[in-house]
Amino acid sequence: MENRDQQEPGSGSGSGSVMCQLVNPEGDHLGAALYLPQNVGPPQLQEIVNHLLHNEDKLPYAFYIGDEELSVQLGAYMQQKNANVEVTLRIVYQPQAVFRIRPVNRCSATIAGHTEAVLAVSFSPDGRCLASGSGDTTVRFWDLNTQTPLFTCKGHKNWVLCIAWSPDGNHLVSGSKSGELILWDPKTGKQLGTPLTGHRKWITAVSWEPVHLQAPCRRFVSASKDGDARIWDITTRKCVIALTGHTNSVTCVKWGGDGLIYTGSEDCLIKVWETSQGKLVKTLQGHGHWVNSLALSTEYILRTGAYDHTGKTYSTADEMKEAALARYKKMRGNAPERLVSGSDDFTMFLWEPTISKQPKARMTGHQKLVNHVYFSPDGQWLASASFDKSVKLWNGITGKFVAAFRGHVADVYQISWSADSRLLLSGSKDSTLKVWDIRTHKLKQDLPGHADEKVASGGKDRVLKLWMN
Repeated sequence: MENRDQQEPGSGSGSGSVMCQLVNPEGDHLGAALYLPQNVGPPQLQEIVNHLLHNEDKLPYAFYIGDEELSVQLGAYMQQKNANVEVTLRIVYQPQAVFRIRPVNRCSATIAGHTEAVLAVSFSPDGRCLASGSGDTTVRFWDLNTQTPLFTCKGHKNWVLCIAWSPDGNHLVSGSKSGELILWDPKTGKQLGTPLTGHRKWITAVSWEPVHLQAPCRRFVSASKDGDARIWDITTRKCVIALTGHTNSVTCVKWGGDGLIYTGSEDCLIKVWETSQGKLVKTLQGHGHWVNSLALSTEYILRTGAYDHTGKTYSTADEMKEAALARYKKMRGNAPERLVSGSDDFTMFLWEPTISKQPKARMTGHQKLVNHVYFSPDGQWLASASFDKSVKLWNGITGKFVAAFRGHVADVYQISWSADSRLLLSGSKDSTLKVWDIRTHKLKQDLPGHADEKVASGGKDRVLKLWMN
């Protein structure tokens, strides 16, 4: 490995070297450009990056030139692409998960119980429990180790449309078609107090304040068809702030890691709110039709809080808050938290709301409405599901199109990621689930068998565990 100052620029070809500049996903240079021998491939590049970053524990990295992963030696790559050795090769290094998820290839359990359609599923932050909400008005908790039901919770008078675990794992909130919210204790299955009322129409989404901002978790925000979002305090059991300003149904809500709340609406707008008084910070404009889905680049970390693949538990709230903050900071790095919106206008926008009201990228290509958008857990990728029967993959930092996954024969409703960001799951109206490999952009598994099109996916080695009614 020689520094560029030690050779004449034209000598790379003669000496069988390639001049390379290593950069991180945000585009920051890792040291000066280096002349590297043509027999250097990903294993040697891993050594170099770990050395330059002074990583005591060696970390795995993937390497990209353009949007293509480097899987061969530099010389072979230069030959394949007929590349000019006089030009510095820009190689992006991307940190990979230190654990690997096995792709699911069978349904491990079919758990009967709900008597109507399952409308919402969510894994607990530690990945040990699954909660489900149904048209039969119940919320159910399931033990993932034994694959048996733990509790059936009755309290709602109407369909349970959405559920959300607090990131500390201490509470689950469920929202119904009649506009009420109920808090549950996952350890006992008991309802905590009376239902929280205030919304005039059904609940569309719920999101908790991140545990690195407040531990134990106390506040969550709910969005409703009535056009409002409301912040609730579970200690006082009251709505503490009403976020009013949208002129149509609020379809989605996210409580971000920097303490801001993002709401998307059928009024085509995304609003950004601060959470101490509920003041409107900014409005993000650009969509020409309903906003259907919002996703944050930090979402996986916000949902799982202090819990990671090691299974570590915490004895105090402060310890948990500290661990969650460290995970959040590590994941976010120096880059701002990114937001993506998907719309009925067939497009998506990538935003950096703390920096600008203007979108960072407009993402086009879907032929019908975009139903669901979702960042990979490491924030490097972005996936979108559409009624055009396709799933599309985008660069999660630049918004640049990477690949289209085709195979579904009907509307694609939802997508979910494996915790290691290497696999993507899509669920469709065609009653199948498909697992896609992010590196090869190919179908990895085809999983038929859902009569009711319902799927759950969650954390750790159970990321792509499937449940049917």
